Amino acid sequence: MDENNSKKIWTYIQEAGDKLVGKLPNSRNHPKGRNPYAHVAICVKSKFGQSYKEIPDDKYQEVIEFIDFLVENPN
Repeated sequence: MDENNSKKIWTYIQEAGDKLVGKLPNSRNHPKGRNPYAHVAICVKSKFGQSYKEIPDDKYQEVIEFIDFLVENPN
């Protein structure tokens, strides 16, 4: 992904993390609470098989839609 799109995605990940604070289910692996920012970034990497910076530009909208899905379905 080019630098401009990469920055936009990172900002979108941060905004999604802000929306997910306190909304992720509890996990015994995270007794002090889950990090929603890391959750979004890890889910993006898991779905697309690479970090958000490595995803091709033509998948930009798909990444945005997936992040929206994560915010709407915090599990």
